[in-house]
Amino acid sequence: MSKPLILVTNDDGITAPGLRTLVRCMRQLGEVVVVAPDSPQSGMGHAITLDNTLYSKRVVFDTDKDAPKEYSCSGTPADCVKLALQELLDRKPDICVSGINHGSNSSINVIYSGTMSAAIEAGIEGIPAIGFSLCDYSWEADFSPAEEAVKKITSEALQNGIPKGVVLNVNIPKIEKSGLKGIKICRQARANWKEKFDKRTNPSGKDYYWLTGEFQLMDKGEDTDEWALSQGYVSVVPTQFDLTAHFAIQDINTWKLNEY
Repeated sequence: MSKPLILVTNDDGITAPGLRTLVRCMRQLGEVVVVAPDSPQSGMGHAITLDNTLYSKRVVFDTDKDAPKEYSCSGTPADCVKLALQELLDRKPDICVSGINHGSNSSINVIYSGTMSAAIEAGIEGIPAIGFSLCDYSWEADFSPAEEAVKKITSEALQNGIPKGVVLNVNIPKIEKSGLKGIKICRQARANWKEKFDKRTNPSGKDYYWLTGEFQLMDKGEDTDEWALSQGYVSVVPTQFDLTAHFAIQDINTWKLNEY
């Protein structure tokens, strides 16, 4: 039987160490094709390119005869998945994995994440998808403690499938491999960013702003991704791209919307 086809992408760019780690892990599980941004696209969310040209080119990082095909793309993470599915792949992938992101995408961070948006784009197209993130923002981060969890979760997803309409958001704590306690299925913690803009002036006298902020966790539950990460567990949050607040429909139906 043919190996499963695994589409690999990210938002930190095709040269990012996290992506190179993910490629290495996925080559142990199946046939890999990489389509990733040619430059960092962190915080792009689900942006797509509409009013500009989109470019892609074949790139080579490994001269091994069995090395995966790799393509850089001038667009966003979501663009990369769209282009891969419509133009670059000769068959539908069995799974799409995005990452490994340099930094956390737990809790509210998932809203802004280019890593997760790439995975969600695949999910929208009916492809099982997982976003992986390591809670270490350093470019020199040590991704080796994440490798076994990444391979285990992906292998289980390939064998068992992922529920329709669901994409997995996986975060790995910044911790030594020996300190990892295991993997927990979690809910997204309730949190936000208390943000402010640092106003500065450039040498020519023009004002500019630098976004800063402090992460605020309002959730004390012990079933959340933030709790799991703080305790040394890999967190797995099943996320969905149907944003309907189903619980609110009945209440809002009591509004007198058709009375003018």
